[in-house]
Amino acid sequence: MQVLPKGIRHIPGFLDREKQQNLVETVRAIVTASPLYVPAMPRTGKPMSVRMTNCGSLGWVTDKEQGYRYQALHPVTGQPWPAIPDVLLDIWQTVSGTGKEPEACLVNFYTDDARMGLHQDRDEKDLESPVVSISLGDTCLFRVGGRERSDSTLSFKLASGDVVVLGGEGRLAFHGVDKIYPNTSTLLKNGGRINLTLRRVTQ
Repeated sequence: MQVLPKGIRHIPGFLDREKQQNLVETVRAIVTASPLYVPAMPRTGKPMSVRMTNCGSLGWVTDKEQGYRYQALHPVTGQPWPAIPDVLLDIWQTVSGTGKEPEACLVNFYTDDARMGLHQDRDEKDLESPVVSISLGDTCLFRVGGRERSDSTLSFKLASGDVVVLGGEGRLAFHGVDKIYPNTSTLLKNGGRINLTLRRVTQ
């Protein structure tokens, strides 16, 4: 059995099937209010392979001109993000170990060929509160390392209903998604994977 880096917790099967289904309906409502769009990398403007949106008082965005940042408005519609639903706040309160509330929840949708390169979540002013990640749909291969890009990494699968917490020494660990395993879940009618990432932004 692999030993994860300090501060990183993997909670398999945190959400049962019924809770997963209910959460998918919640995500659909979020996407109806704030549609998925394709973010672009800073400087190059290269489109990312995931589609994304947000809920919360702040949302994480990126584009060629201004790069990685948080803002209160959807970059395409110009509308405020919808509030973080209570079901996600409950998950945060159960696993985060902090009394602070999350301010942003990224919604990433992965198709079969989507990836997420190794990166740190460090665009937040609050680097003490953990990052809470929720997986829905097809299984992915998740890779995690240390605080330096050159640190060794290990990989493990995240299935639908799993939760990962990056906190403490693991808060700034490099991490990414190397692969999606198609047809490993029947949760999403048309396949794919949804990742919900809760974060505290301000101190």
